[in-house]
Amino acid sequence: MAQAVFHASIEGAQHGPKGLEGFLDFAKQSGAAGAQPSSFMLEDGRGGLKSAQEIKNAFDSRGLKLDGISTHCHFWVHTTAWTGSPTIRPFIPSSLHNESPDKIEQWAESYLFKLMDLAAALGVKILPMFWGTAYGWEMATGYPWGFFAGPGYDLLQQGDERFVTKTAKLRQHANSLGIVLCHEIHPGTAAMCADDFLRLVKICDNDACLGVNVDPSHCWEGEDWETRFLKVADYCYGCHVKNHVVRPRFPLRAMEGDWKKRAMQFTDLPTGDINMTRFVELMLAVGYPQKYLSKMGSGTAPLVVEAESAHRDGDATSANGIQFVRDNLCFPVAAGSFEDGMGAEKA
Repeated sequence: MAQAVFHASIEGAQHGPKGLEGFLDFAKQSGAAGAQPSSFMLEDGRGGLKSAQEIKNAFDSRGLKLDGISTHCHFWVHTTAWTGSPTIRPFIPSSLHNESPDKIEQWAESYLFKLMDLAAALGVKILPMFWGTAYGWEMATGYPWGFFAGPGYDLLQQGDERFVTKTAKLRQHANSLGIVLCHEIHPGTAAMCADDFLRLVKICDNDACLGVNVDPSHCWEGEDWETRFLKVADYCYGCHVKNHVVRPRFPLRAMEGDWKKRAMQFTDLPTGDINMTRFVELMLAVGYPQKYLSKMGSGTAPLVVEAESAHRDGDATSANGIQFVRDNLCFPVAAGSFEDGMGAEKA
């Protein structure tokens, strides 16, 4: 009998104020089978992290699967701190706001070592994350100025060297624990398209810890989601499901902080530009469930709802997303061809 290979899950990044217990209660009440807490939810309020047993008990008491840990912000801080940008401040303790970039980077590295140790103690081998702006903000714009190299500088070459050096200890620790660091290809990071990510793999000598956290909602600047994730198919160990629309007549890039006025809008799962059923079929084609299970060992792989909308209530959007995934995307998977049942009975 055909069986489903996915289960509905939810990411915690948008639910920080709930705390771990409140987030898990919400996930359970909304019909999720698992949850992916953010790293912030695992902090103990005393400058450290909760114990593995405390976290495990919180999940077990609700009958929820632990579907990785969302570590985007802390990894992004680590590889962005060198720029001196104040945009990292929302993600670090206030006591560090006026410290040097080197000190902030050292803090982030220490934090991530502890976080990876905690993940390993929990049996979590998949960490969705962002590599930060290792190539500098000029490169992170993605605009082809043509000024990436000049007298005495080469931003691309310098960025390569910076990325390899700054991430070396984190990659080494991840490898020692069998953890895959799953970069979410995203504007404003070290890899904004599939080829950027493959460049990171190449300069790091095909480091086994480098993976991809698939999210189709970030494919809105020309590279469609099918092209992107077929290119990086071998690295797809994590998966977020999120949808978007691109509104015509609005500039794709503008200095506008109000999401309601932007061209690209994140939406509820069922009504965006992306056909989510076709997307999930692509996840089957690239072998995402098998890769996830090879590291995590659970019976099904999560489709992790990341619900963001400038117009709809966040909890309502999240609950709607969980229900949509559960009822529409966790379908029984074909065991063979639909042609197998045609024609005469086979001997």
